[in-house]
Amino acid sequence: MSGHHDVIIIGSGPAGVSAAFPLLDAGLKVLMIDGGQQATASVPSQSFMQWRENDPEQWKTMVGQDFHALRQADAASPKLRVPTHAHVFAGFAQGNDVHSQNFMAIGSLATGGLSNAWGCGVATFQGQDLHDFPFASQDLQPSYEVIGRRIGISGQTDDELSSYFGVDAWAQAPTEMDELHRCILSRHQRIKRSNQDSDFKMGRPRLAVLTQDLADRKACDLSGNCMWGCAGSSLYSATQDLASLKRRAGFEHKPGLVAGHITRHPDGHLMVHTRDKHGPQTLQGHRVFLAAGTLASSRLAMRALGLSTITQMQSCPTAAFMLWSPKHLGRPRSPTFGLGQLSFTLGLTAGINGFGSLFNPATIPLAEFVRHVPLGKRLGIDFMAALVTSCSVGNVFLPGTLSKTRLSLDETGALKVEGHLDSSVATLMNQARERLASVFLKRGALMLPGSFKIGLPGSDIHHACSLPMRHRPERGETTPLGELAGFDGVHAIDGASLSYLPEKSHTMTIMANADRIARIVAVNLNR
Repeated sequence: MSGHHDVIIIGSGPAGVSAAFPLLDAGLKVLMIDGGQQATASVPSQSFMQWRENDPEQWKTMVGQDFHALRQADAASPKLRVPTHAHVFAGFAQGNDVHSQNFMAIGSLATGGLSNAWGCGVATFQGQDLHDFPFASQDLQPSYEVIGRRIGISGQTDDELSSYFGVDAWAQAPTEMDELHRCILSRHQRIKRSNQDSDFKMGRPRLAVLTQDLADRKACDLSGNCMWGCAGSSLYSATQDLASLKRRAGFEHKPGLVAGHITRHPDGHLMVHTRDKHGPQTLQGHRVFLAAGTLASSRLAMRALGLSTITQMQSCPTAAFMLWSPKHLGRPRSPTFGLGQLSFTLGLTAGINGFGSLFNPATIPLAEFVRHVPLGKRLGIDFMAALVTSCSVGNVFLPGTLSKTRLSLDETGALKVEGHLDSSVATLMNQARERLASVFLKRGALMLPGSFKIGLPGSDIHHACSLPMRHRPERGETTPLGELAGFDGVHAIDGASLSYLPEKSHTMTIMANADRIARIVAVNLNR
């Protein structure tokens, strides 16, 4: 049994590292553990176009030396097929004893968690987004600023989405936009001047991506390797913060430990029972912060509470689609940014909003599109090769309250995740498809017939609200500090503790809430 720690943080992703900084600033001893999965494939050193055109061994990056991409052929998300990200998702369900039905149960045992392979979208929650949270909206503002300045954000510009994202005060300039998306935005701005499509807004995405150097991280060089790994660390990952934490007094990192359950010692200390390749290991601390990702954190909390069922977990119903710009047919490939080029919001019925982004597909393998084309593989490859440089790929998310996800724990401690969508989702998605097809056609882009695909529940990877913060929490809920009702000293600080999941990006709010909780807990522990 290891010695006492002030706080044990389970997980080294965005929530875990965000909580560690204020705890260390207060002079506390912090132990952080994670599953310790590390990358085994190196990220490309050349730009996407260079290694795709010139590298005779590019199959090692595209497919993987262990044929990872082929072994994951049935995976619903292309992220799961990228060899350089194999370690991010490897072993999560098995390691945490998670089983799913009609739900994409995604999590990570990697150091840095899912931030190794995310889309880098950032936004603040405002107004109605925070209506269900048990504290004032201004309580999050200082933490938003701390997070924004630390991780580096780009996208600052005066556009229709400035207030929606709410991060421009700390943001660098936007990433460079390609010609196709510049044309879409230009036509949109002309249309808006005539007051058409008032329920549709468009602007630049706000992203945790650098356009100016920050510390030892480099500004985006348009290599196009965003999906494969950024050699200059322009894209934020929690591993960058972890490197800084390791230089701090009072911090200890133990990778390779998977938490199984939490109990209380007779002397009042908390005991985290873990396992690694050498066997079981027990850790002791005054407080435990659950930052292992919503599913893993929920399982730990349910086991601690002896709770068999949770019915309130949320995830955002999502769909993907493809647009074709005839004006750009035959356009040559050029260096480009591989994540969001444009973002939009769309008003739907019953006051529900959709949020989405558009991406340049030139750095996505053609196989990802051919699988959805109603042609043979050979003809499909030729067809998409000719079309892809004049296309844009889009997604759309709806609020998490439209999901119906049930978590249950059996007598062995295994977690079952059952995904369902509200009966209104089909109608709302059909409305979104029709409206998006209409507004983008006016902006010079045709939604390809049959391309609008609704994702499996959970495929958004925005899992949240399973242990929501409440003013007066009941069993299975948490206090305004994320502390489990019925098990003092254990705080959920990741997506599990969010009280509501809107359609917009939620990672920055998770980080800000973890920072807020840690600052208050640090004061309490030092009294």
